Amino acid sequence: MTDQPIEQQRTVAGVRFQRVGKLYHFDYTEYPTLQAGDYVVVETTRGRQMGEVVNFNAVEEENRDYKPILRMATPRDLILRHHWELQQDEALRVLRQKANEQGGFRDVKWVAALYNYDGSLLTFLYTAEDKVNVSKLWSDLSKIFPATVEMRQVGPRDVAKLLGGFGACGELRCCSTFLTDFSPISIKMAKAQGISLNPSEITGMCGRLRCCLVYEYEQYVQARQQLPKKNKRIGTPYGEGRVLDVLPLQDAVLVAVGDGMQVVKREEIVPLEELEALAKKSSEPCDKHEGGGCDCGANPGGAEAKADGDQPKAETESEQDEADDSE
Repeated sequence: MTDQPIEQQRTVAGVRFQRVGKLYHFDYTEYPTLQAGDYVVVETTRGRQMGEVVNFNAVEEENRDYKPILRMATPRDLILRHHWELQQDEALRVLRQKANEQGGFRDVKWVAALYNYDGSLLTFLYTAEDKVNVSKLWSDLSKIFPATVEMRQVGPRDVAKLLGGFGACGELRCCSTFLTDFSPISIKMAKAQGISLNPSEITGMCGRLRCCLVYEYEQYVQARQQLPKKNKRIGTPYGEGRVLDVLPLQDAVLVAVGDGMQVVKREEIVPLEELEALAKKSSEPCDKHEGGGCDCGANPGGAEAKADGDQPKAETESEQDEADDSE
């Protein structure tokens, strides 16, 4: 028996360019000794960037091409990055000064200036309710800074992520500590969890619906699917009652029984309305058997209608026979 070689699954390196940012995957075939925590230089759609290797993931699509890692970052690259990070506040001050000189940017908030690791690219981030024409400002800034200048408008959630701070819960904002992507959030999620729709209760520091509304939404939906809805009549160990409220996290419902209220677990609930509907259906006769000998629950009126409809046909056939005899 010969030993067959075990085919190793291809993996790619996950690289992050910001402290709490999305992961981008690159081919590290030329650097087999690469480890998590190493810094690498890669080519992106926004030029050359330096990022940190966070993890290694298996390739899901074998035919997909991944950009290769250009080289390992050197100590000089790390020093350069630190140097240009120190220049970012000054670049932002120059931007604000030029914007005030030109005017017309009253509703624009200039958020940050970001250099890449070698200072060849300078990105200015700003936010505004509407689209803003910054072409003239970009032209003036391009003459001041030797780097390639890029103006990028971002949303309020991205601003909160950049600025950091504390959320309404008293903890550091989720977006600036561990969230790498912003999930779609709707009022429906707050309703499913029984949260007050008061804006102060569901709005984050960014002015949008709180990101945490999505964390337990699926659990609430699954729990509610197994529990009766409000105002439904059910049976309980305390007697027949009506559901006043659904308690998804307790896997129970609050039921009005007589003059009091009881919390009833899901396994103790008797679905009275469903059982009564099944009993009623099973007691109705079937149109496929004379005398209602079947319990399939079909409407007995169908059998009578069918019998009435067959009688004229029989008479017609009899009349046809008499007509044949007379001939």
